[in-house]
Amino acid sequence: MAVDLHNYVASIPDYPEKGVVFRDLSPLMADGQAYKQATDQIVQFARDKGVEMIVGPEARGFIVGCPVAYDLGVGFAPARKKGKLPRETVKAEYALEYGTSELHMHKDAVKPGQKVLITDDLLATGGLLKPLLI
Repeated sequence: MAVDLHNYVASIPDYPEKGVVFRDLSPLMADGQAYKQATDQIVQFARDKGVEMIVGPEARGFIVGCPVAYDLGVGFAPARKKGKLPRETVKAEYALEYGTSELHMHKDAVKPGQKVLITDDLLATGGLLKPLLI
């Protein structure tokens, strides 16, 4: 039986600073049925789009991206903090609601022209994703 996934998103106003509404998916992931339903919906979306690779920002994106990649039978590429990957990397700097940061990925993780889905476990302004969409 389908559940209303909206009921599993916690909204925390003024976190981590005033004016930011943090939308947390932890309650969704804590419920097996809701987590499976959400994952299945992401898998179907990715399948419909012909996604060939999943990228997940450290470490939250791993929680969502790995089961999606597994179900699709495609690869998963971690986007990690500086110094966490052993081979040559490319980096993307991004603005947060409350500062800036950067993520690194192995240079050969995504092939030219490959259709990629970027996954994460929270919803905010999208500042993280903008530099990754190049």
